[in-house]
Amino acid sequence: RGLIEASRLTLADVRWEAIVRIVIAIDPAVTSNPDSDETGIGALGLTNTGHIVILADLSCRETPMGWGKIAVAAYHARHADRIVGEVNNGGDLVERNIRAIDPNVAFHGVRASRGKYTRAEPVAALYEQGRVHHIGSFPELEDQMCNWTPQGNEKSPDRLDWLVWGVTALLLSEPEARSSLTYHEPVEISRY
Repeated sequence: RGLIEASRLTLADVRWEAIVRIVIAIDPAVTSNPDSDETGIGALGLTNTGHIVILADLSCRETPMGWGKIAVAAYHARHADRIVGEVNNGGDLVERNIRAIDPNVAFHGVRASRGKYTRAEPVAALYEQGRVHHIGSFPELEDQMCNWTPQGNEKSPDRLDWLVWGVTALLLSEPEARSSLTYHEPVEISRY
């Protein structure tokens, strides 16, 4: 929680012209009853200095069409570059669902081939470097980030999952981005 708090920003702190890419990330639930997992949905951006800004947590317990509409609306409202969705559960369903709402959305499916803990480690390192900034407060997301353990029997951390998929898509999946992951001195928050 200290790492999150140390880099937290307000909307007034954001230099919108410095944001060079925005993605909407989805960790979909495959069922939509009251006991179902949530569909994790979030909006996040990459700045021209290699920092990540967490813009919104839109996670919900909806039908596939319901969460698809939320994700597509966020894509348009945030002028996002793409929607990134995990396709392990449901396969092509996730993309088909998005394309049924808007066939012109840029979509990229991602598949988990490693465990959650292993996927989250590089993202945690970015928090340690002061390179991830929450724009405002996201209590449920932050609770999952701080409370989930790989040994626990908690429900799926859907909010944490969208965060990891989104950060990975923005900063960790491109070769030139990976080479920039050397340690950086934390910058003044207003400078990012």
